[in-house]
Amino acid sequence: MRTWMSWIAVTPFALWAAVRVSGFEPDWPWVPVVAFTPYAAVGAALSLALAALLRRWAPGAVALVTVLALGAAVLPRALPDSGPDSGAGARGPALRVLAANLLVGTADAARLVGLVRSLRPDVLTLQEFTPAARRRLDAAGLRELLPHAVTRPVRGVGGSAVYARYPLAAGELIELGGFGQATAVLTHPGGAQVEIVSVHPCAPKRVGRQPCWLAGLERLPRGGERLRVLAGDFNATLDHLPLRDLLEAGYRDAADVMGRGLSPTWGGWGPLPGVTIDHVLAGERMAVRDFRVLPPVGSDHRPVFAELLLP
Repeated sequence: MRTWMSWIAVTPFALWAAVRVSGFEPDWPWVPVVAFTPYAAVGAALSLALAALLRRWAPGAVALVTVLALGAAVLPRALPDSGPDSGAGARGPALRVLAANLLVGTADAARLVGLVRSLRPDVLTLQEFTPAARRRLDAAGLRELLPHAVTRPVRGVGGSAVYARYPLAAGELIELGGFGQATAVLTHPGGAQVEIVSVHPCAPKRVGRQPCWLAGLERLPRGGERLRVLAGDFNATLDHLPLRDLLEAGYRDAADVMGRGLSPTWGGWGPLPGVTIDHVLAGERMAVRDFRVLPPVGSDHRPVFAELLLP
C-alpha cells in the first residue's frame, strides 16, 4: 500500500518533468497546463518528502530526479544574474518600458495614467486596446505625457498600441486570428532607433485548431542588428517552448535577469494560482537595470515595468 501511495504521488510530476525537459511541446491540453510548472516543482518536492517518509526508495529516486529537473527549469528565475547589468555591455541612456493589458478596454484609465505620471516611462505598450479605451485614456491626459503613438484600437480583445515620449514611426502590424500586435520604431534622443512591439498573440486554446497563438509568437521579430523591445501579454511563460526559442534568438527576459521571474502577472484571484505571462524582452545588446510587477489597474493582468540601458 505504501509503495502504491508513493508511486501515485510521484508519477504525475515525473511525467510532467519528462515532457518539460524533452524539447517537445504537445498541443492541448499541455500548452495551458505547462504554465503551472513552478507549482508542479513544489508538488514534486512534496512527493519526494512523502516517498522519504514512507521509506520507498525507488519512487523516492524518481522523485529526486524530478525535483532536480524541474528545479533546474524554475529556480533560476528567482535568482538575479550576477549583476543588474549582467549579460550585456550596454552603458548608454535608459529606456523605461511599461506594459499593460486593459481587459477588453475596461481598465481604469485614470489609474493607468497615474502610473505613467509616477513611473515616467519612455514607452507604454497596451493590449486589448479598444476605441473606448483610447477615448478614456486621451481624456485622462495620456497624450500629454506620451505624445507619440501608433495605435490599432479594435472592439474586443485584439487591439494594441504603442505610446512614447519620443518620436515613433509605425512598423508592420503583426496580425493573426484577429489579434493585432502593434509595432513601432522609436527614435531616442541619443540617436538610437529601437523597434517596439506591443505583444499579444491569441490565448493558447486548442492549438491544433487555433494556431494563432503559436504563429503569433513565431512572427515576432528576431535576428539582425536592430535594437528591439517586446513588451506585453505573451500568453506564455518561460516554460513554453516558443518563448524559450524566442529568448534563444537574441532576447533577455527582464524579470528573469532581475530574479523576479516567478512573480505572477495574471490570475491568482480565483481557483487557479497566478502565472507569469506578461513580459518585457530586451535585445541582448541591452542591459536590464530594473523590473517590477505592479498592482492591477482594473484589469485581470498586472502591469509590468522595466528599465533598460541602450548600447
